[in-house]
Amino acid sequence: MGIVGAGKTTIGTLFAQRLGWRFADGDDFHPAANVEKIRKGVALTDADRVPWLAALRNAIESWNAESENVVLACSALKRSYRNELRATGVEFIYLKGSRELILSRLRARHGHFATESILDTQLEDLQEPEDAITVKIDQTPDAMVAEIIARVKAKQVAYPDAARK
Repeated sequence: MGIVGAGKTTIGTLFAQRLGWRFADGDDFHPAANVEKIRKGVALTDADRVPWLAALRNAIESWNAESENVVLACSALKRSYRNELRATGVEFIYLKGSRELILSRLRARHGHFATESILDTQLEDLQEPEDAITVKIDQTPDAMVAEIIARVKAKQVAYPDAARK
């Protein structure tokens, strides 16, 4: 979890590969109207996020029912959003970085509907989690994933043997 440009998709994909799990991107669960608002630089409201959070929660419940291990990348900016997503086996990993670093990343990326135009509103909405594994994003993706795996092991979170490599 984290704000736009924190590296959720990059780190989530790499983390899922290392674990041998499936990766899912929360952006894929947004209704078309939300994507269009974000594309135009309009911040989503809590009301806009209701169907998105419901879709994410339904996916999590489905994955749990099927005993499917998934790394889900999503912003989960507010405590209330994270509470909506909490279910058996859900562990939050917060990708934390400075506005300046994230802004430079956003300016360098192309082809994503979320741009720097929503950075400041995301920072305003962000309620940093107190119960997440927090990883600073000022390191390489490989180093971040190695840190995440080490911290998950240290926290003694249950996960399949693929993560124990």
